[in-house]
Formats: sequence, C-alpha cells, structure tokens
Amino acid sequence: MPNKITPTAAGTPRINSASPHYGSSRREFLKTSVTAAAAFGFPTIVPASVFGQASPSNRINIGAIGVGRISRGHDMPGVWQFDQARIMTVCDLDAKRVTEARTLVNEVYAKKTAKPYDGVTGYSNYHELLANKDIDAVIISTPDHQHAILAVDAVRAGKDVYLQKPASLTIAEGRYLSNAVQATDRILEIGSQQRSWSQFRRAVELVRNGRIGTVQHVEIGLPGDPSGPDAPPMPVPANLNYDAWLGSTPEVYYTEMRVHPQVGFDRPGWLRCEQFGAGMITGWGAHHIDTAHWGMDTEYTGPVEIWGTAEFPTSGLWNVHGKFLTHARYANGVTMDISGDFPNGIKWYGTKGWIFVARDTQVTPTDPGGKPGVKIEPLVASDPKILTSIIGPNEFHVPPSTDQHGNWLESIRTRKAPIAPVEIGHRACSTCLLHHIAMKTKRHLHWDPVKECFLHDDAANTKLSRPQRKPYAFS
Repeated sequence: MPNKITPTAAGTPRINSASPHYGSSRREFLKTSVTAAAAFGFPTIVPASVFGQASPSNRINIGAIGVGRISRGHDMPGVWQFDQARIMTVCDLDAKRVTEARTLVNEVYAKKTAKPYDGVTGYSNYHELLANKDIDAVIISTPDHQHAILAVDAVRAGKDVYLQKPASLTIAEGRYLSNAVQATDRILEIGSQQRSWSQFRRAVELVRNGRIGTVQHVEIGLPGDPSGPDAPPMPVPANLNYDAWLGSTPEVYYTEMRVHPQVGFDRPGWLRCEQFGAGMITGWGAHHIDTAHWGMDTEYTGPVEIWGTAEFPTSGLWNVHGKFLTHARYANGVTMDISGDFPNGIKWYGTKGWIFVARDTQVTPTDPGGKPGVKIEPLVASDPKILTSIIGPNEFHVPPSTDQHGNWLESIRTRKAPIAPVEIGHRACSTCLLHHIAMKTKRHLHWDPVKECFLHDDAANTKLSRPQRKPYAFS
C-alpha cells in the first residue's frame, strides 16, 4: 500500500510504520507514482513562466534523496545555482526534514524568480520518487550505508545520479554498484568535488607531467574521530521511519546520538558508528585517496599490500577509528602512508622534489582534527618554480571542470562521462576500505586489485561484505 502520511498533534507529518520505505525490495516497487504531494496538498507541475528564460523542455528535473546536513549545505545548493536544473522533489525518512527541505527549496526558487513558489513535492519513500517519470536525475545524500543500494535502484529506474562519497559501505557493494551503473546508459557522478577545485587539478597535472620526477611515495593526512559517551535507548520520534533508516544493517535500539539531530543539522552521530560507515578513513579519505590516485595514475586499480595500526574506542556508542597509521604498496612500487599525524591533504614525493595540496581551510567546523576555519596554503612544493611550470599542449591535462555539480549536469546533457565516474569512485572507496580492514585485522594483507580479493587470507575476505537484513538487501 502507498505511504500514508498523517499529521501528528504538533502538525508534523508522520510516516505510517507499516508502509514501504527506503530499503523495500524492488519486487515491492510501486507500480504507480502516487506521490506524497497529494497528502501534503502540494502541486507537482509548475508553470514554465516562473523560470523565465529556462526552457522546461531543456531543464533537468532533479529529486533530492536524503535532505540533511550535506544535502542542505552542499548538494542542493550545488544544483539550484544552475538555471538548467530544477529540484522538483525532496525525500527523506524523517518527515520533519522533508518539510524543512521543501520550505528551503521553495524559498530559494521564490527568490530566484521573484514570485511565490510552492512547487516542490515531498516523499517519504524513494521508490515513489524514482517512479515519477518527470524526474530525470537524483542527488543521493543519505548516510553511507544507503549509498550503493539507492544508486543501483536509481540507475535501474532510468535516473542519472549524483552520489555522495564514499561510494559504498563495503567493497562488495561497491563492485555491485559499479557493475550495475556500467550495465545501463546512466550517468553517475561521485561527489569527489576536489576534482573540480583548481589547486587539486593543478597539483595532479604537475605530478602527472613529471615536475617532481618519478613518484615514489605519498603521504595523506586524515584525522581520526574521538570517542563518545554511552547513549541510552530513546523512543523513536514519530517523524522518523527508523527501521528503514537502519536499512540492511542490524537492528539496534534508537538513540539520537546514533542517527541525526532532531533539531538542527549538526554533524550526525552515524558518522561515528561502524555500522553505517568506516569513519574518517572513508569520510575524508574518499576525497584524498581519489586525488592521490589521480596524481599516481592509479585511478582504476588499488594497492597490492596494506598494513597498519589504529586505536578504537573501548567504551561509548561511537566506535570508528581514532588515531591511526596505515601503509600501502602499489604494483608500480609507490608506497602510501595515511595518518592524522600528517597535515590534512596529499603530498607526493618524487625523485626531483615534492608537492603538497590541501583545501583552503584545514577542516570544516564540524569535522574532527585540525583548527576549523584556519586558512592554510593550499598548494606548495619543494621548489616554488615547480608551481609556475607551464603544462605544454602535448602534455597530460585533466578534463575540464570548475564545479562538480555543474560537471554532472553537463554530463547529463551531453551523455559524456563525468569527471568522477563510478568506477573511479569505487576504486577510491575500496582503497579506503582496504586500509580500514588492515586496521581491524592488524595484519599485513596482500590484495589482488583485478580479482578484488585478498590473497591466501580467507578471514580477511570475509570483511569484503556484510550480512544484509531483509527486506533491505540487494536483489
């Protein structure tokens, strides 16, 4: 039966706990596009006149799935800045966040058009959103454990996808995702926005064109997460479909510190729970390892050896890694070290010098490590002359892109590959997860990046996937 949304005493929409939700089996995929708009009383069709010169026939209609912190602060603004795209729908398992996202997007378009605007539809069930034939593409900004399955469902439903990093919760899920995307004609862009930032692009071109000689070693700086207190069970808020939020992961009691704040959009607790992600090794690691691979020309492979150590909390709800140092070796002999003891960024060492690249600020205000908001030099080299080197017309040039979301929209229009396609995103994520597995096993591991399995280590191979809870498993 379709979702039934009824008002609570406070007037906040409540999702019927018996209804289908995020992780429903595709066998239960709704045959109609009955939308939550009817229950909310909002229109789905908006007069073309409100968008001025933007032709509706050329506009890309977007649905946003998962409308919390990263969506509100990064992904939706990244799309609504472009007139050729329109966010038509928002979807979340927290009905309060659906309402807040609708208000936010409607206000943005009212300001852009200088007219009253009430054209954003709210959904509690992403399957319903995917069944909406007016939607061309979706932004997936959910917790990490939902990324792969939602993206697979989206491309199979004929939608192009912008997928927040990391690509997957496990290496097996990432391979499943990449294969599923490549079996369709859909565009999927990973949210590795450093590929569109000038200092990272410049650093990669300099490294790839030999300005520091032959690369021998790479250092990546990533902070760890602190531990936290115990958090007792709490009643599940009426506005949250918690069972669906857990998805394929094990059933555990609800507490707000495990999920996301019910008031505001601060850094959510799930980022610090291994049930839903691996911690900062994938959180920032998906960005930095991707950049490192780009400079190393290893975007479509991974290391062949991984080892290291890490500290993990011994008490409290949060259990992702803290302080750590991990190592890797690639088939070409290049070695990589990752640790919070290094500055947050990427440093390539070559036979003729080194290059370091980072974001303009050490960390965001809500991320661990460093000094939030402190400006740093984003691109430095062992010799300043390296940075002024001219890249010749016959040398390697990174593909053009000045904005990650803009690159995605352009790829949708042209049907050309985006700057961060699914396989590259999977390889960056899988390398992050290899370092995490090394932390957990505390062993020197040998990896086959072609077959994507550990050599002579059945125990380590069990960590390539996780049991999936029905009805939320891949099918």
